[in-house]
Amino acid sequence: MTSSELAREALPQSIKRRVKRMLGPWGVFVEGFLRHPVMVGSIIPSSRFTVRKMLAPVDWDECRLFVEYGPGVGTFCRPVLDRLRRDGQLIVIDTNPLYIDYLRRTITDSRFVPVLGSAADVEEIVRAHGHDHADYVLSGLPFSTLPEGVGPAIAAATHRVLRPGGAFLVYQFTAKARDFMARHFQRIDSGFEWLNVMPCFLFWGWKQDGE
Repeated sequence: MTSSELAREALPQSIKRRVKRMLGPWGVFVEGFLRHPVMVGSIIPSSRFTVRKMLAPVDWDECRLFVEYGPGVGTFCRPVLDRLRRDGQLIVIDTNPLYIDYLRRTITDSRFVPVLGSAADVEEIVRAHGHDHADYVLSGLPFSTLPEGVGPAIAAATHRVLRPGGAFLVYQFTAKARDFMARHFQRIDSGFEWLNVMPCFLFWGWKQDGE
């Protein structure tokens, strides 16, 4: 290949890198959505209104381990870390290496642990990082479009890994996620946030003593 041919080959890559730098986190988020649309709930990150409302019921004084499924580019990560106690830990789990690599580069907080893996393996991941249970688990994964059997497996594993009094926090564009949660959680609080693209349903499944 001649030098001019190499230059033509390199040009599209250089343009892509420049566009990604210009778009910042949003560009990374869109690229991740285009690569794995079934595993990403939205092409637009959640609004600050959704973040604030979703996290409002959390008892941060009692939260030592917070887990998030599908963190994307960290829309929830930074607000969680801002609220999390100094000796707490935030473990985020994603099957998309693009997002995990981005988070490793951009979030340097010692309490932050990004894991490339499946949310269905949350119990093993939590134990591997020295914990017996999680206090809260947050998910924006699109339960209704996940491969068959994955949604129920994630809901069941989440219920098992939570301590009594802990909660499974879920935000979705449809109310179908509640069906997955209801098989395991007797108490589910519901909400809705209009100021989001798109407006979304919010659910908090609380693990009761004896469940």
